[in-house]
This record gives sequence, C-alpha cells and structure tokens, in this order.
Amino acid sequence: MLKISNYLLLLSVLCLTMVSCQQNPNVVFDQYQGTEGRWTKEDVKAFVYEVKDTVQDYDLYMNLRANKDYPFSNIFVILKTYQPNNDIVVDTLQFQMAKPDGTLLGTGFADIKESKLWLKEGYKFPESGNYKFTLEQVVRELGQIEGVDALDGISEVGFRIEKSE
Repeated sequence: MLKISNYLLLLSVLCLTMVSCQQNPNVVFDQYQGTEGRWTKEDVKAFVYEVKDTVQDYDLYMNLRANKDYPFSNIFVILKTYQPNNDIVVDTLQFQMAKPDGTLLGTGFADIKESKLWLKEGYKFPESGNYKFTLEQVVRELGQIEGVDALDGISEVGFRIEKSE
C-alpha cells in the first residue's frame, strides 16, 4: 500500500510539473540578452523578428530580470521599432519597478524578480518583413539632465511578442 501511495504521489508531481512547464502557444518571439549585472546606457539591446502575419494583433513586452541592487523605483526606456520600409517609430516609456518601500515588483522566489512590462497592446504590423526592436535605458537621477551610466541590478533584458487574445 505504501509503494502505491509513493507511486501516485510521484506521478502527481510529474504531471503537475509537465503541465506548469508548457509553452504559451500565443508566444511567437521570446529572447533575452544578458547585462553582466548592470545595464549600461551604451548597451542598446536589439531584437529582430520576421513578421509574416499582418492581420493578427500582437502584444509586445519587455521582460526585465532584476535583483535587490536595482536602486530605482521605476525605469525609463526608449523603444525604437525599425520597420522593413525603413521607417523608425520611437516610443519613450516609463514603468514602475518597486513598491514605495523599495520591494521589487515582479515574479520569482529568489533574489531575482522578473517583470513583464507591456510595450504595445493590440499592435498590428503594417507590413511583412524583418522588424528590428531596440531597447535603451534612459534613467536619470532626480534633478539631473544626464542619464545614469549604468543600472545596477538588471541581469537580463528580454523582448517578447505574443498573439493578442
């Protein structure tokens, strides 16, 4: 009887693990680039995605992996979208990264928290072809004109495209 109980417990854990690790079928692009623990202002992250479907709506995200060394409560980024026709669309975006008490927002059990930050919702690509997306951090300290040289605590920057539901 004890062997059957252990077997059922093991089988249940394996099934739960398999279900929780399934890929989201709406994800069409998901890529990360490392920063060696700090994201410098010169380190512009670039991601290339080939668009084939111009009818579908998509949601675009920036994923950040940060730890307790991140010194700010928010982040400012510039998203540049380079279209196949050579047009460039520039967006300046701000996201909250921490609660007022300094606790990082995001998911994760250890020191690293992952934040999934919405860049564009329900976006239709105007034409098929290769799109290049760049992400640049442009955080400034209060009252300063120049941006900070590096953001400590950012370990990875990701870009994700999902089909809108």
